[in-house]
Amino acid sequence: MPLASIPSPSQGVWYLGVIPIRAYALCIVLGVVVAVVIGERRWRARGGAPGTIVDLAVWAVPFGLVGGRLYHVITDWQLYFGPDAPHTPIEALYIWNGGLGIWGAVALGALGVWFGCRNRGISLTAVADTVAPGIAVAQAIGRWGNYFNQELFGSPTDLPWGLEIDPDKPGTVPGESTYHPTFLYESIWDLGLALFLIWAGRRFALRHGRVFALYVAGYTVGRFWIEGLRVDTAHHILGLRLNQWTSIVLFVAAIAYFWYARNKTGEESVGVTPEPVLDVEEVEEAADPAHPSDQADESEGQDGETAVVSALVPDGDGAIDPAHSSDQADEAEAGAGRSAVKGERGAPGEDGTA
Repeated sequence: MPLASIPSPSQGVWYLGVIPIRAYALCIVLGVVVAVVIGERRWRARGGAPGTIVDLAVWAVPFGLVGGRLYHVITDWQLYFGPDAPHTPIEALYIWNGGLGIWGAVALGALGVWFGCRNRGISLTAVADTVAPGIAVAQAIGRWGNYFNQELFGSPTDLPWGLEIDPDKPGTVPGESTYHPTFLYESIWDLGLALFLIWAGRRFALRHGRVFALYVAGYTVGRFWIEGLRVDTAHHILGLRLNQWTSIVLFVAAIAYFWYARNKTGEESVGVTPEPVLDVEEVEEAADPAHPSDQADESEGQDGETAVVSALVPDGDGAIDPAHSSDQADEAEAGAGRSAVKGERGAPGEDGTA
């Protein structure tokens, strides 16, 4: 008997009238929302237009849900088809009961994002690097749906963090009451992976899909050993579960791409950010003329400078002789003085004299 354990929730469904509110679905939705918020902030920090990640999520989420469910049904077809299947074929569509394969969700979700990027004229690899940490956080949140459903747990354990599972759940062992909380292991792993991706992306200025490649590589490492703890029904090949083989293949592919893209230096389009709109006060200040007195002073100063320059520049080629520049300046000043005296005496005809 373990000294301590993690209790499982007594229910995973609540009813709002006749409408069922399922914890599994809430975890998935919350994970998507958090991933979009993180991705949107990272995209704006990269110079992209606000709202881009939200728009791409409209493509990614439905594609990802379909892909995740397809992967689950294809790899666990015996659960829904055949004479000994515990579920009916129509239940293969009941996504709210649990059963999403992350590999199918990422694959078809990426296809949806590709369509969205193509329509907006932005780089798919730039988007992939931006959303990678958010995807890891979404997975960390989504795994808690398995906790509420009491599914996908590990082998029996006496550790103080063992998870209590009802004895009537599929995969339980007679006489055992606590099991490895694989949902918790993966949730913690995914959160740590998200932090690592953010750090590595900034520290090494990773671009061209290399952050996303690190996400795939990091997730598959964790998934491999966590998958080995699980006791739910799965196909085995050479002693390993199917998802472990999938993890191996994707890990190799991710590392290969990470190495291949190391020398890529081309520009990644993030779209055109709209021009900033001037504030109303800024527009009014721009339209308001400067102080008239200042403008008049500036005009008089410019006229005076023009007069001096005109006096210094002789007719002809317009060049100033450096040897006589001081004499020319003196003559210009004397001429300006005589003009001022004449101005004080008045122009002819103003005082009645010719």
